[in-house]
Amino acid sequence: MIGRLLGSRTKRMQRTGPLAAVHTPPDAGVLSCRVLDPVNAPVTHAEFTVSDTMGRKVVGGGTDPFGSFVATVPAGEYRLAVSAEGYTPYRASVTVAEDTLASLGDVTLQVAQPPELPAPGDWEIEPAHSSIAFTARHIGLARIHGRFNSFAGAVRIADDMEQSAMHVVIDAASIDTNVKMRDDHLRSADFLDVQRYPTLEFYSDRFAHRGGNRWAVTGALSLHGVTRTVTLDTEYLGLGNGMEGETRAACRATTELHRDDFTVSWQTMLTRGIAVVGPSIRIDLDVQTVPKG
Repeated sequence: MIGRLLGSRTKRMQRTGPLAAVHTPPDAGVLSCRVLDPVNAPVTHAEFTVSDTMGRKVVGGGTDPFGSFVATVPAGEYRLAVSAEGYTPYRASVTVAEDTLASLGDVTLQVAQPPELPAPGDWEIEPAHSSIAFTARHIGLARIHGRFNSFAGAVRIADDMEQSAMHVVIDAASIDTNVKMRDDHLRSADFLDVQRYPTLEFYSDRFAHRGGNRWAVTGALSLHGVTRTVTLDTEYLGLGNGMEGETRAACRATTELHRDDFTVSWQTMLTRGIAVVGPSIRIDLDVQTVPKG
């Protein structure tokens, strides 16, 4: 028994080659891959996920500046998924043996076909299949999740998509965090002051294509009597058909707002002993639009 342990230890100390400088625990091996684009350039920051045969994630991360990743995992059977913006995802199965390197070599990602854009013309947001939600910190600890229940909007799609425009109006009093006392406070003059500022409005005429299905939609957000420039990081999801056969276009978008930018002062709230929502708020939009009838 002692001899086998010493032999195994000696083998690990004396090995050479790709694993010579990589420490692997007992019963583990190393999985590696290099991710390239169709012209053999490395795809940096590609996301990879290694899962077991039950679909449970074992390890994940991003590729390095050379498009490579290396992961130490217990010996076994795995599923590898590699994805990157603008490319078709890659999937493979691999067996990792104890104290060995399982290399997939160079993996070439193919450029994904971007989804079809909506037809030029006027489209309107369908509230029944859309949501405007937000996430904030509560006194720096737990997260508060909320939404606005009443809103309307329209998008004018231009022949050149980057010349398009959109206008969204949100009913400030429709804020809903599922706690009546907190919602009443958020509607008060301490925060949204819905009596003086009954709506939030966003207008944009700057659509910038970031590649693949990613867009930056930059515009003016008016909130609490103040207007600031805001950029929505937008993922266009493509076209589909509703239950009645009507054409729909869908997207997801996120941005982060800072309360002090809109004179809803976090520091003032703290000095007054009011700590309901933290200084920054993440906004998440899931939007479906239909052609305006």
